[in-house]
Order: sequence, then structure tokens, then C-alpha cells
Amino acid sequence: MSDGSAAHRRNDGALHRLFLIQLLSMGAMEMSAPFWPLHLRQLGQLTPTTLAWASSVAYAGPVVMAMIFTPLWGRLGDRVGHKPMLLRALVALALTQLWIGCTEDTAAILAARLTQGALAGFIASAQAYGANLVAAPQRGALMARLQVATAIGSVLGPMLGGWWYDTQGFSVVNLIAAAICVACAFVAWLGLPTITAVPRTLQRQEGNRVPPVLSPLYGLLLAIVLIQTGKMMPQAFFGLFAEQVLSAPSWMTGLCYGATALGLCMAAPLWAKRFGDRTRNDILREVEWICWLCVGVVAIQAISRDVVLFVLARLLWGVCLAALLPVFYGLLSRQADARHQGLVLAAGNSAAKAGALLGIAAGALALACLPAPYLFWPVVAAYAVTAIALRLIRRKLRRNLVLDSMLNPMS
Repeated sequence: MSDGSAAHRRNDGALHRLFLIQLLSMGAMEMSAPFWPLHLRQLGQLTPTTLAWASSVAYAGPVVMAMIFTPLWGRLGDRVGHKPMLLRALVALALTQLWIGCTEDTAAILAARLTQGALAGFIASAQAYGANLVAAPQRGALMARLQVATAIGSVLGPMLGGWWYDTQGFSVVNLIAAAICVACAFVAWLGLPTITAVPRTLQRQEGNRVPPVLSPLYGLLLAIVLIQTGKMMPQAFFGLFAEQVLSAPSWMTGLCYGATALGLCMAAPLWAKRFGDRTRNDILREVEWICWLCVGVVAIQAISRDVVLFVLARLLWGVCLAALLPVFYGLLSRQADARHQGLVLAAGNSAAKAGALLGIAAGALALACLPAPYLFWPVVAAYAVTAIALRLIRRKLRRNLVLDSMLNPMS
């Protein structure tokens, strides 16, 4: 048996375990997601206005904290290794879930949620760790697999959490989530190989300046913000649209909502395979046309009054979404060398969280200003803006590449 084949099998096994860890840990974190307003209301002594603010902090607070702190954890992972960052994130998730499960004080629960967002950063750590196990052309496929793991966890987690919430209560849901994260930490500790970090002597050569690899990636980060904005806008009004416009019962609303995740899970590996050996410019050109396809698919959702057609449009939208965020994570990872995987992928995750916050805020604004039948049209406009922005970003990146080749003809 050659050393190369043994290393290949070891890395494949590690990637399978990483997929399982991400699926279980993200599913565990999603188990309590639908029930925060209900639990905060049950704690009592909250006015409707205070309950609305507390719920907002419970949902948006961790996202804001993660957006701020994830790049710091990513940079630290580049220095000390990404496996320690994986373990740190899983332990942080377990401890904060335990904290939430053991208290009934509203302020303490919100403090735990904010701490959770600041200390976790698991997805970026998993991406950076996995990127060091595969060659650059395979990183797009890796990001797609991890995105599928997150999507599956996001579907299964709330389903199991709802059953435990009805039978055991909110505290038990969080204690089970803590136990799952502890189990994932043990699997990561024992089952994932340690990857040596870049020597500090090489890192010192970089000094304290921003790594030059970030400079051509600002356009990609902006694209991630725009893509996530369009994706998350319907979150604020989806249930209301399904009820008032489609007259859909609750189970059908859930089916419509889950169809997007199903489409993403089915299509992500196929898109990753298609884009695996393409150049950045070729990928961005195709993604631009996929955004225009999103314009049409979301327009069908906007005008549809037939539930079957709406579900099919949601499924096709998921297929399109599979070609967006995972592909951009793959581009970010391919652009960066081993010294900057953590920082670059953490920046991508922060950009995605910024886009999610903007999307939810824009969706809430649309809900406040538009009648229910017109709520999807701002999403259509958002994807049109994204497609136009991608065209401009692609042209700018191409000009920068030409300029760089002129200034550095021997590089």
C-alpha cells in the first residue's frame, strides 16, 4: 500500500466524519430555533413589545456576534490549526446550550445566545479544516457537501426539536442539543486527523498587514452578501403569504418551505462537479445567468396561486440556490492558499450572515409596506440587482487580472 493511497483514504474518512459532525451539530442547534418566542413568552412578565425585542435578540443577536467574531477565529485557526478551532466551537456550542437549558431567566438566556454567537463559528472552521484535506479543484465539491449537511440538519433538527418540545419541554431540547455537541466534539477529537498549521516563521513574514489574497476577493464577498439578501427576504413573510395568498394549510406551508432545501440538497453536488475545473470568470458568468433564472423562478412564486406550481417553483429555486453560496465558498477557498483558508472562509461566512440580516430586514420592510400578494416582487428585484452586480464584479476582476499580468509579467 503506497503512502499516497493511505493518505487519500485517511482524508476521505475524515471528510465523511466531518460531514456527519456538521449535520448533527447544525441539526442540534436548529432544534430549538422555531420555539424561542414561545419559550420567552412562557417565562412570563414580558409585554408584547418586550417579547418582540427579546425574540429579535434571540434570533439576530448570535448572527451579529458571529459576523463580528468569526474572522478572528478564522485567523487564529490559520495560526494554530483548524482542528482546535473545530473543537473550540463544538465545546462552546455545548456549554452555551447547557447554560440555556439550565436557566429560566430571560436576561441570562439572551446573554447565552450572544455568547454562543461570539464563541462558535463552527461552519467556517469546518470549511477551513476540510479545505486542507482536498486539492484546490475539489474545494467547491467540499463546500457543496458541507452545505448539504447544514441543509439536512436544518430540516431534521426542527422536526425532532418540535417532538421533544411538545413532550419534554424547551429545557430538555437544549440539553439534548448540548449532549449532541459533546458527542460531536469527541468524534472530532478522536476521529479527525490533526493538520499542522503553517509555521509561525512563515506567518511572521506576512507581518500585520491584511493578506494580499483578500484584495481580489472583495467582489466575491459583496456577491455573497447580495445572494444571501435575496435568499433570506422571504423568511420574514413566507408563512403569511402561504396562508393569505395560497390558502395553504400548515402542513402544506411546511412542504412549500422545505421544497427549497430539498432542491438544494439534490443539486449542490451536481453544480460542484460542473464547476470543479472551471475558471473563476467562467463560473461567475454562469452564476450570473443562474441569478437571472432566479428572477424568473421567484416571479413564478410571486404570481402563482396554485400550490403545486408554487412547490415546483420552490424546488427549482433550491436547485438554483445550490449553485450560488456553496460555489462562492469554493471560489474563496480556491483563491486562498493554506495560510489564509481560515481568514478567507470566515470572511465569507461573515458576508453571508450580513446578507442574511439585510434580507430579513428587507423582507420585514416589504411586509410592512406591501399587500401580501406582492411580497415576492422585491425578491425578484433583489436577484435582478444581484445579476447586474455580478456582471460588474466579473468585469472588474477581469480588469484586475489583466492589470496584474501587465505589472508582474514574470509572476
